[in-house]
Amino acid sequence: MEILEGIRTRKSIRRYTGKIGSEEIDTLLRAGFAAPSAHNKRPWEFLVIRDEKIIDDICKIHKYARFLKDAGTGILVLGDSDKAFNRDFLIQDCSAALQNILLAAHGMDLGATWCGVYGGGDEIYNGFVDYFRLPANIIPVGLIVVGKKEIREMTERNRYDEDKIHFDRW
Repeated sequence: MEILEGIRTRKSIRRYTGKIGSEEIDTLLRAGFAAPSAHNKRPWEFLVIRDEKIIDDICKIHKYARFLKDAGTGILVLGDSDKAFNRDFLIQDCSAALQNILLAAHGMDLGATWCGVYGGGDEIYNGFVDYFRLPANIIPVGLIVVGKKEIREMTERNRYDEDKIHFDRW
């Protein structure tokens, strides 16, 4: 798939038919590691979630990730604040890694959705911190639900909006 076509046609997928394999997970993680990073700090960490009990528990913590049960695989993207230039850049760096993984999944004809954790509310954020017993320096940024997608018609949407483009000055 050509890169611009991939960017234009990627969509959040919430209907799945099953898990992905270890090789596919490795490819997705490599895409995440290839993301740009402020000051090349690369503060990201990745927690791959495949255990059914943990998935059930996560679905109770994050009500918008309930389709994780059908996908069978989650990738929790975390940032290490001890390695980041600052917290704002940590969120940006981890978000770039998240987007790389989403685009890689699309290019591999897999389904994927980004479920926000950081900024998703205290109940979700603290739920992940507590459940995984994360140290104070580890910040959960987002959960990617990924799996074999249910086949549906995928059409390109034009989101281009000239009213949101400014040149040189506001």
